[in-house]
Amino acid sequence: MKVVVEIVLQTVLAFFSILFITRILGRQQVSQLTMQEYVNGITFGSIAATLATDINQRTWHHLIGLFLFGILTFLVSYISVKSIAIARMIQGEPVIVIKEGKILEKNLAKFHYTVDDLNHLLRKKDIFNINEVKFGILENTGEISVIKTAQNENVKVQDLGILGKQEELLIEVIVTGNVIYENLKQQNLTMKWLIDQLKMQGIKDLKEIVYATIDQNNQLYIDRIEDHLQLK
Repeated sequence: MKVVVEIVLQTVLAFFSILFITRILGRQQVSQLTMQEYVNGITFGSIAATLATDINQRTWHHLIGLFLFGILTFLVSYISVKSIAIARMIQGEPVIVIKEGKILEKNLAKFHYTVDDLNHLLRKKDIFNINEVKFGILENTGEISVIKTAQNENVKVQDLGILGKQEELLIEVIVTGNVIYENLKQQNLTMKWLIDQLKMQGIKDLKEIVYATIDQNNQLYIDRIEDHLQLK
């Protein structure tokens, strides 16, 4: 019974200690997390869990570690606010991964993201066609910020008094040089058709393609691995 009481008391203490430290550090700890904040969250949770269940060590030993880590986190955050260079060194900086509807695969690789990961982020922004994106910037939090091309900027069709065009879902046929045969088959298309389409655009090797899709009219969109895009 004594052990149960100790665990209950230590759990309550751990809970309110974490709540108190998080309140001091600010809401950023519970919003979209940077890499530093993610590591901090894991460590806080680990220390708090040990504090709640370990009855072999004195409680104040764990509390010292918990509050010391909180102080270090606060100091790093404070220094990061004062120095942009240190902030970028610790947290990294945003990277452009889409330019003029083309994927910058080298920049994407810096975040260890795949084309599928990128598409997932875009779909969360209600973007189903990479070609609509003028610039796509991958943030430190892992989210993507998007600037659409002028013709794809959001305008309410009812404000224009016209009937809006229904957006179509694009179908992947090539991802990082690999053909998605099942998707071709679903569209009643053959490998020969795909190869002929690629040849028409001067592409002889599938490995030249990082991403390719078709629309409902079988129009092919291709993003080559090297589009020779330069950032200004």
